[in-house]
Amino acid sequence: MYVRLEIGWMNHPFPTSSFRIASLDQIRVLRDLGLREVRHVPSRSMVAGDEAGQAADAPAAPGGAAQGDAAGVEPLDGPADRPGAAASAPSEGVARKTNSSLQSHSYARFQEAAALYADVLAGVQDTPTVLRERVQEWVRTGVAELMEAENYAVHLLAQVAGQRQIKHSVNVMVLAMLLGRSLNLGAASLRLLGAAGLLHDIGKIELPAHIAAPGAALSAGDRRLYEEHVQRSMVIAQRMGFDADLVQAIGEHHEMVDGSGFPKGSSGAQISRHGQILALVNRYDRLCNPLHGEASHTPHEALARLFSQERKRFDPTTVLAAFIRMMGVYPPGSIVQLGDGRFARVVASNAQSPLRPCVLPFVAGVSLDEAQELDLGPGTAGGIRRSVKCDALPDEVLEFFQPAQQMCYFFERMPRQAQSESAAR
Repeated sequence: MYVRLEIGWMNHPFPTSSFRIASLDQIRVLRDLGLREVRHVPSRSMVAGDEAGQAADAPAAPGGAAQGDAAGVEPLDGPADRPGAAASAPSEGVARKTNSSLQSHSYARFQEAAALYADVLAGVQDTPTVLRERVQEWVRTGVAELMEAENYAVHLLAQVAGQRQIKHSVNVMVLAMLLGRSLNLGAASLRLLGAAGLLHDIGKIELPAHIAAPGAALSAGDRRLYEEHVQRSMVIAQRMGFDADLVQAIGEHHEMVDGSGFPKGSSGAQISRHGQILALVNRYDRLCNPLHGEASHTPHEALARLFSQERKRFDPTTVLAAFIRMMGVYPPGSIVQLGDGRFARVVASNAQSPLRPCVLPFVAGVSLDEAQELDLGPGTAGGIRRSVKCDALPDEVLEFFQPAQQMCYFFERMPRQAQSESAAR
């Protein structure tokens, strides 16, 4: 059944307000939203026997229902229609310790990349070739690890020490490689994306600190100087001995497909696929971890903004759609309310189960270090009711999650058992 929700995009967790219902999870979420009815669009619904795999949990082609679609009203009868039913629903899942070996590996690999980039910043003027080889070796290992994983989750790394700019560059590297993998790019392209992502802002070392990492809006003159970091990054990458395709991708990390980017104002096919990927993940991380004194967005809000307000700046049917599927309906770092009423932070998402991430619930009297994650994956009864804005959280919950901290990401290989369950779903 194809439905259209007549509520604002930010008031529900789905990637679009119009979509085809393909799972019981989606029905459960609709009920937990407290909706008594939804609009049914018969012209876009599928009859029994059609391919179920054509239904979309994330938008294959983001957008609303076409104009002229006849829509009827469908009631949502069920437990959620009873006051308080959603809050009393069990939030069952598989508990796991937050310091599991998989996560410890993710932290270690992120810190390795951060230390490497710190060395690049300190020594690229003196030993560019040596540092290029070190970057290439780290990326080669990371890509091999990613390619070997049949299935993986995007994992949030909380309380990562280090400079904001270094962590931003590692985030862009990691997300670019993951998005490239989601787009089925080959190992060579993933290695290019990894190195370009790590070095995309390297030219900022030649700019004054208040321009390279500003905490307030820039003047017009300072803005022009800030935009020079793109060309400076390209020159440094060339000096390090990187190939022309990688240098081009670095030069395109602020270009937008609608021509609104810089430095060239390139558009559409003028921007390489690698450049489009870098531009999207760079923008996403800057929405979550902003410069220029801008307000930060939760990951759910960042995806909402990219889709609802900025999708013309990216390739909406390929690159942006793949990114939304990869990050999940509830991206890592999002604050959500579970079906039993508890608040939780999403710590890992898996594209195979976009409505069932792994979360870290708030429990009064339990410290962040002692808290246990809850895997809401296939086969569990728990679920998420809605995404929550930080300003709507009770003070003790806000203090527990510390959402003002910079968010960092890495990928986590899923155990074989979890991979099999996701594949069977």
